[in-house]
Amino acid sequence: MTDFTRLPDLASRALGGAVVAANDEFFAARENLVLPEPPVARTEFGHKGKEYDGWETRRRRIPGHDWAIVRLGAPGVVAGVLVDTAYFSGNYPPRISLDGAAVEGHPTVDELSKADWQPLLEPHDVAGNTHNHFPVFSDRRVTHVRLNIHPDGGVARLRVHGTVLPDPRLLDAGPFDLAALENGGRVTGVSNEFYGRPSQLIGRGLARSMGEGWETARRRDSGNDWVELALACEGVVTLAELDTSYFLGNAPGTASLTGIGPDGEVPLLPRTRLQPDTRHRFVLDAAPGVDRVRLDVFPDGGMARLRLWGRPTAAGRAELGRRWFDALPDVQALEVLGSIGLPPQQAGRLVGGRPVSGELPPEVARLLDGPDA
Repeated sequence: MTDFTRLPDLASRALGGAVVAANDEFFAARENLVLPEPPVARTEFGHKGKEYDGWETRRRRIPGHDWAIVRLGAPGVVAGVLVDTAYFSGNYPPRISLDGAAVEGHPTVDELSKADWQPLLEPHDVAGNTHNHFPVFSDRRVTHVRLNIHPDGGVARLRVHGTVLPDPRLLDAGPFDLAALENGGRVTGVSNEFYGRPSQLIGRGLARSMGEGWETARRRDSGNDWVELALACEGVVTLAELDTSYFLGNAPGTASLTGIGPDGEVPLLPRTRLQPDTRHRFVLDAAPGVDRVRLDVFPDGGMARLRLWGRPTAAGRAELGRRWFDALPDVQALEVLGSIGLPPQQAGRLVGGRPVSGELPPEVARLLDGPDA
């Protein structure tokens, strides 16, 4: 197990990822690659042969290799990938490679085929029926990845672990969930995760069962359990949602929220009684901007979701915008600047001089630092 596997799987269907194209899926469907659940052994045979829980292409009889394009559920910077060949023991690809692309908007498959694909991982050997881990060394934000298998074969799952880096233009539209995984929130510490991963607290949508939340072991001392989150950026939290759905006999008795920011610790929600199997919503009093929040549950128990709605501070929005722009591949960065009317020559100088600093043209300042800049 490598450190990058603690980061979110940007490609997971649970986060909105999808396999949008593949050149071949004769034996097993491409969509299986990004299913969040582990692959399982299958024993049945269909008209085309044995069924596999993964993506499998036919035996290639001409030069070349097979590929599948995955739209990331949350664009970001890739830190490593897991190519899981579980149950593919005589039909796995000998080698794999990975490319990345950053594309504006909602491209078609034809548009993706013409994108500026750049290598994220050079060809590496792969073992069958194995979790194959590969670190990726990149500082560029991508929206899509392309898994190449050389020359053909089957892969059960593809996990693309990395750091979410949201598009600040989308966040400028109004209040947003500062803690959400898809907006760049992340878990930075936890007291106990015996029954459920704390990252599920900030996942997409509603939990569908107790297994899709965070749950601690039963505490037998006088302390309490907690989880700490880094927000998408420094912001002012105005509405908190503590959702104990499906936790009936194991919900916390009470909970509190504490913000951590430039002014140190600030109380956001005092210790408050909770009910089992309930979405609790609390309007929070005005508080200074914070970049981290700690949820304390007393004494222990489980929670399905935590939502922290609010707006970025001026400093938080500027930090996020500049971090986003500096991580864009050159082609997308030029496209973004062109969309706000910056002349190509000026845009080229700005992109080539990243990381950005100093005084910026007004339209660029509004893009990077926020509409009020």
